[in-house]
Amino acid sequence: RDAALAVVLLGLGLLVFPVTPLTVVGLLLLTLAVVAVYSAVEIVQAYEKRALTVFGSYRGLLDPGLNFVPPFVSKTYRFDLRTRTVDVPRQEAITRDNSPVTADAVVYVRVMDPKKAFLEVDDYENAVSYLAQTTLRAVLGDMELDETLSRRDQINNRIRRGLDEPTDEWGVRVESVEVREVKPSPVVEDAMEQQTSAERRRRAMILEAQGERRSAVESAQGEKQSNVIRAQGEKQSQILEAQGDAISTVLRAKSAESMGERAIVDKGMETLENIGGSESTTFVLPQEVTSLLGRYGRGLSGSDVQEKEGLDSLEFDEETRDLLGLDDVDELLERIDVDVGESTALAGDGEARTDGEPTTGAAEPATDG
Repeated sequence: RDAALAVVLLGLGLLVFPVTPLTVVGLLLLTLAVVAVYSAVEIVQAYEKRALTVFGSYRGLLDPGLNFVPPFVSKTYRFDLRTRTVDVPRQEAITRDNSPVTADAVVYVRVMDPKKAFLEVDDYENAVSYLAQTTLRAVLGDMELDETLSRRDQINNRIRRGLDEPTDEWGVRVESVEVREVKPSPVVEDAMEQQTSAERRRRAMILEAQGERRSAVESAQGEKQSNVIRAQGEKQSQILEAQGDAISTVLRAKSAESMGERAIVDKGMETLENIGGSESTTFVLPQEVTSLLGRYGRGLSGSDVQEKEGLDSLEFDEETRDLLGLDDVDELLERIDVDVGESTALAGDGEARTDGEPTTGAAEPATDG
């Protein structure tokens, strides 16, 4: 570079000034001075450092800024201190289960000690790349195929640990390693795709069977609930019908009780009416009719027959009353009202539950029969 600059300056001087011995000497001295100043100045950027050698001997590192070095006999080597990307070409490897795979990666490195990077290794970027290639093949060969496809983080960490120790001696730090792609052979890919398809079909069949089973269970539970509600309705209907028959019987019994003697009197009066309408003039009146007339007294005929106590109904004996349940009519009526209310509530609850979750059973109403 310095020689090229000197030649250019000398040529320009010869073109501008006339060629004489004095002019040539002056131009040579001027060119030498300019080239010496140019070669003695080194400008280092803020993100780098430069290693300085004088006559091939290492003299140190130049810091960022303006630096002066011995002209013509010094040389500098630039080292970028920023993080740099080192590409790892695609590598072929055989996994532990004898499956061929290919993989590539990217390594992020940074120069931490420019002196070691200058003195210990010729080209640290190429060295890191070659070392990463061999480490990647070793890591893939120590894992099974499924692990290489699913454990990217583990592969990255193992490669990084494999690079840390050698790169530390070179003054370079490996900041991270990223495996970009791990690809099996086409035959293995086809087999994996078939396996995945079979697994998906199996899961679909299982889900379909579970859906059918659940539908059958829900249908059975719904039918069971419907049968339970229907049976409860029929049972309640039979209970109400039986209670109605019992009430009818009791009411007829009470009516017969209240109509005991009064019915006999009414029949007697009808008989007297029929006798009075006949053509016969001779009437035979039984003693019962006379007693009947006496019971009606003055209110019927205006006669002077002695007054009696009012026409009262006859009473059933104790055994008949127990048999007919005449003393329990009021209690029975109250229970019927309660049972009818519970039946209505149960019917409403059954209709509501058929729209929601099925129940395992329903409470039976309390009855006496």
